[in-house]
Formats: sequence, structure tokens, C-alpha cells
Amino acid sequence: MRSVRRRAAGLATAAVTLAGTAGVVAVPAQAGEHGGQGVPPGHRGRLLHTAPLTNAAALPSAAVNRKITYTSEGVGGKRITVTGTVAIPKGPAPRGGWPVLSWAHGTTGTADVCAPSADTPTGPAHDYLAYSERYLDKWVSHGYAVVQTDYEGLGTLGGHPYMNGVSHANTVVDIVRAARDMDRRIGRDWYAAGHSQGGQAALFSAAQRQTPRDVRLKGSLALAPGSFISQTPGYVRAGLPGAQGALPFLFVMLTGSQAADPSLVPEDLVTEEAAPLVGATRTSACTAQLRELSADLPPEKVFRADADLTPLEDYLRSQEPLGLNLKVPTFVLQGLTDTQVTPGATKTVVADLCTRYGGVTYGEFEGADHRGLLDVSFEEALNYVQDLRAGRTPPSAC
Repeated sequence: MRSVRRRAAGLATAAVTLAGTAGVVAVPAQAGEHGGQGVPPGHRGRLLHTAPLTNAAALPSAAVNRKITYTSEGVGGKRITVTGTVAIPKGPAPRGGWPVLSWAHGTTGTADVCAPSADTPTGPAHDYLAYSERYLDKWVSHGYAVVQTDYEGLGTLGGHPYMNGVSHANTVVDIVRAARDMDRRIGRDWYAAGHSQGGQAALFSAAQRQTPRDVRLKGSLALAPGSFISQTPGYVRAGLPGAQGALPFLFVMLTGSQAADPSLVPEDLVTEEAAPLVGATRTSACTAQLRELSADLPPEKVFRADADLTPLEDYLRSQEPLGLNLKVPTFVLQGLTDTQVTPGATKTVVADLCTRYGGVTYGEFEGADHRGLLDVSFEEALNYVQDLRAGRTPPSAC
């Protein structure tokens, strides 16, 4: 059984109580049209290559599945090449083209083999991607063109800057532009959606500046958005309850942080026992394999005794989805039995977002854990987007 509660009040007060355990509020860089020096607008979202998609990433309900390569803007404003997938619905396109759901995936890893577009039934990230593929197939069956970015550095040159909000948001919008180049039956109106790592990306996407005569972001869905990642290194070092389960994500954070800031070298921080896991995270292991590889590694033996974690924690804090100025209606969805992204953390994020933007809806799902949220929340998410398309104003949690 599931039930949903959309809270219309009380979250701002809850944040005061929860902030003591949630850490210091960070003010991240806003996800604008450009970062760093900036890639000129005309050079973003350019379609470079397209090919048929026949692996597990292909959505069964789609009329057409394609893998594409396109341009975007990465960390520091550099021009990057990104891969992703496009699924086109069956039947004729509606007036104005198919609405687009741009999906930001949850944590798979930082190795190239963890890219969703490369998924197979026996692939190293399929244990997670099977959930999101089933979820996305429902969207395409309801008449949405579904696009999914692999993010910067997953399946392409360079490292994957895990949880870098601006980079992720750039790749999420630019794949919409590229998909329209591929098939003009795809409309301009789009919705950002994502889970966990991708939930954080959906929030950064909702904070993007929009360009006139460009694709039009109409709303966002953030499912169990990742937050308070800056607390993970200290939590693991202290060997607190649940630290063992956090190890796969910690190693992804270590390699992902170095991809964004080369001065954050994991080997300078970890012990000899933990160093092989850093190497595997870069080259071959996704989260499921990292869970196995770290099973016998005591959390308190991950970091060297003299390791200074402050620069790493400062970088991770800068990527928290706090301090964002949202610009479109946003639905934050949370499972009440989720132990990876807890309800308390998500309510703190929602309360913070509400201080600057009133169009935030919050939904809780009883009995839903982190991955289970995808299945049980679909109808509510679909109804929310349909309300936006019909010009109806969703209830506010602010």
C-alpha cells in the first residue's frame, strides 16, 4: 500500500529543527546558461551522432530508440561531448510536438561502463537501471518523448564529476535541444526529472536561467534528491552506524570530486587498503560491484589518520541543493522508508527551497524505500505534470 501526503504548511518550521543534524546550509553555484568562461549558446545541444539503440536502455513502448552524442558545457565552462538516449512515442505527435521528459539518472558510478546508454541485462549497473528503465517506459507509453543523459564523463572522455549540479543540469537541458535536432516532432516544452543523484540534478535544472525562443522548461520532478553529501566522509571516518553501506557512494564521491577539481586526489586521503577501490571506481566497478568490494573494508580504515578531509568536504558542500533559486514549479517526492536519502534530509531541502520560491510541492510515500519510490510514485508524478500542462496550479508545500 502507498499513500501520498502533499504538505501545505510546516516545512519551514521543520527545517529549523532538522538543520542541527543536517549540517551547514550551502549556497551552490546556480545552474545558469553558462559556467566558467562559458560555451556559446549555439554550440550547446548540437547533435553530433545518432545510432539505433537495441540494448536494455531501449524502452519497449517506444516507436524509436536512439543513442545520440551531443555537445554540452562541463565543469569550468569547457565544451564537452556527451552521450545519451532518446525514446520517441508511438502514434502521431500532438500539436506542438511531443512533450519531453528529460531524465537525470541516479548513482551508477564514475566508470564508463556505468553509463545508462550502455546498459545490458547483465551489465554492471543493471541492478539499478532496471528500475529507472521500467519507470521511463511508463512515460513514453503516456505520450512523452523520453531523453536520458549519461552526464559529463560517463562513456565519454574525461572523468565524471559526480554530483556537480551545474554540469548535470547543463547536460539535462542540452539533450533536449539535441533530441529536437534529431526529430522535429519533439516539442519545445520539457520537464526535468531525476532520482537521487538525478533528483539533485533536477533541482539544479529548475534553477537554470531560460533563454527566449529556446526549449521551455515547464516544471521538474525531484525523486529523493541527493543532499548533505558533504557529511559522508566524516561519517565514514567515524565508523558511525550505517557507514558500511555508504562506502560505495563514498568512493564514487572521491573519484567524482577529483573529476571536478583535480587537486582533490583520492590517493592522498585513503589508506593502502582502500586505494584499490579507488582504482576500480575509476575503471570498472559500478555501485553494485563497489558494494561487494568494500564489504570487508572497515569504514574507519578508509582514510589515513593524517588525511585532511576539509577541501573534499568543502567541495561537496558547494554542490548541495541548498540555496537554489528555483524558477519553475517543482514536485519533490520522498519514500518514508528510504535510508539512503532520508525524509528528514529531504524536508530540510524543501523548506530551504521554499524560502525563495513558493511553487514547491512535496509528496511522501509510505512504505517506499529508495528504489521502490520510482514505481509507487509514477501516477502522482504523471498527474502533476498533466496538471502543469493543463494550466492548473499544484498545491504548495511552502
